[in-house]
Amino acid sequence: MAQQATPVRRARLGRALGPEPSAVSGVVLLLPGGEETSSRRPSPMMATASVRALGRRLTRAGSGEGLVVHVVHYRVRGWNGSEARLAADAAWAADEIVRRYGDVPVCLAGVDMGGRAALRAGGHTAVNSVLALAPWLPEEDVAAPPEPVKQLAGRRVLIVHGTNDQRTDPELSFRFAARAKKANRGICRFEVHSDGHALHQHRHEVLSLAQDFVLGTLFGHAFSRPLEDAFAAPPPLGLRMPLAAGFGQSLRR
Repeated sequence: MAQQATPVRRARLGRALGPEPSAVSGVVLLLPGGEETSSRRPSPMMATASVRALGRRLTRAGSGEGLVVHVVHYRVRGWNGSEARLAADAAWAADEIVRRYGDVPVCLAGVDMGGRAALRAGGHTAVNSVLALAPWLPEEDVAAPPEPVKQLAGRRVLIVHGTNDQRTDPELSFRFAARAKKANRGICRFEVHSDGHALHQHRHEVLSLAQDFVLGTLFGHAFSRPLEDAFAAPPPLGLRMPLAAGFGQSLRR
């Protein structure tokens, strides 16, 4: 009896969060966390848990502007070394957005290993901005090439990291941002003091900052003063901006 071939795993887009607008004018692709090495298929519920609150917030804020938000479902959980599987799936998703919606600006928004995927795939021609929350970045190794940054030229990039993160080292995201700033002035980084990896302690402020960034980069809204100052400040100031308690309560929309 002939052995059946194992089906090829494919990445896919989840349904648009919330009602899809009649005219789509911008898209956010949410990239959940993952693992350093794994060939296991992600659990759909577990995969979306880390980005669900962000997706709901952006959908509410941007639906009137024609914003569509999709979660990217990876083929496997792992980055898997030079294969960079999650980044490849993010790039595929951007291709799929172009196929579905045409020439609309895309923001890649990732958390944890999804943050690394967003930064790596940020060079896609449809992408105009990248949001990385508590991104997982590799330890610096003189025997291995550094994490690339040149693909981010011409994109707006926002990195947010808790100073008490015990899973992903905030110092590594600062060093990455410092290297990227040399190739791209449109990058800034905020530090959430005393917060951990999940950024639960200051969730409202983090989501407000994400909303401010996304609406500004995709639809041309004026950035809030703190975000504007962060982009304009020279390093290291613009890469160690403190996220103030209460941020977002007085944002004018």
